[in-house]
Amino acid sequence: MAQFRIQTPISAPMQNVWAKFDKSLLLKISPPFPRVNIRRFDGCLQGDEVELEINVFGLKILWTSHITESNETAEKIYFIDEGRIVPFGIHTWKHVHSIISTGKNTCLVEDFVTYQTKFIILDYLLFPMLWGMMLYRKPFYQKYLTHETKSDQ
Repeated sequence: MAQFRIQTPISAPMQNVWAKFDKSLLLKISPPFPRVNIRRFDGCLQGDEVELEINVFGLKILWTSHITESNETAEKIYFIDEGRIVPFGIHTWKHVHSIISTGKNTCLVEDFVTYQTKFIILDYLLFPMLWGMMLYRKPFYQKYLTHETKSDQ
């Protein structure tokens, strides 16, 4: 099983950042390739569904995730999406999205991903692409979440 963690510091309160975790944010953090179309977005709470259509050179691939858990405390808000229909030979997919308070007006957005294919070599081959897709989010998290939350205050 492969796993990785990417953390992004945000200059905004945890609750303000959480309020921005919506379909609009998902569109902003999606990389230009492969192109992603959001077919369904219920939200980020337990029981919600997210369905993406990924366009790879004209081939439309479905990625469906179910939010299996969500929780909020004074220190941390998180939700977990687990893949139901996952492409690229991925057998299992679990993505823990966390917003962790680091101070009154600061927090950390953390993406912790675990996945597994049927072949360990494929786990390694997919790692750079999947890691890169998550790393791509960092500047968008910082710009969108920090900028938007500051203007809301």
